[in-house]
Amino acid sequence: MAAAKTMVQEEGLTHTQDEDDSMGEVTDSSEYVDEWIDLFLGKKGHEYFCDIDPDYITDRFNLINLQKTVSKFSQVVQYIVDELDESILETMSNARLEQLENDARKFYGLIHARYIITVKGLQKMLDKFKDADFGRCPRVYCNYQPLLPVGLHDTPGMDCVKLYCASCEDLYIPKSMRHSCIDGAFFGTSFPGMFLQAFPEMVPKHPTKKYVPKIFGFELHKQAQLARWQEFQRLKLEKKLKTLDVDLTKNGGYSA
Repeated sequence: MAAAKTMVQEEGLTHTQDEDDSMGEVTDSSEYVDEWIDLFLGKKGHEYFCDIDPDYITDRFNLINLQKTVSKFSQVVQYIVDELDESILETMSNARLEQLENDARKFYGLIHARYIITVKGLQKMLDKFKDADFGRCPRVYCNYQPLLPVGLHDTPGMDCVKLYCASCEDLYIPKSMRHSCIDGAFFGTSFPGMFLQAFPEMVPKHPTKKYVPKIFGFELHKQAQLARWQEFQRLKLEKKLKTLDVDLTKNGGYSA
């Protein structure tokens, strides 16, 4: 009986230890999920972003010229890396908390544009590129070539992110509205070039096929193509002259 009782107690002790271990795992995972960066990356529409190492964010050298982009710069950095004291957050008004969250998102995006052209950042974006997280080219002859995010400006608030195809070398607008409203400055103007230079094996062969319009199996007359090209060039020149304030009604211009 004593031996049996001892075995039961040992089993009970083992069971309790297992429960403690599982509880510890739950607690650890909960703490992990509660980190700001993980919450930011987990939101719908943020699939283009990669996770930035906290050490990179806290290194002041990496943040040169970004201090004036948000209010209370140091506080925003601490908030992103989860080092801001809870007592400070508890004393903030709802309006201030909302402002802090918006500043953190903007600041993370601007740091992101710098991080993704580092060695570690490029490697993380390579993994996302291989998984086609940024989508594939809609052009038929590009054969579902994975796309790369790019900004047309490095200054925030100028334009939304675009998607670059290395096959046809053209830009596309993201299909999802959640992605098309992301600021292009969060990826910068240099990322695709740096990416393809770092990973030349990712550069695809340029497609040689081109769609030619036909009518009942016959190509359109070459003269019609030439006429369309000439009209396009005329309009292009006319637009350029107008930007230079050239009066097209005078000699040398186009009369109405």
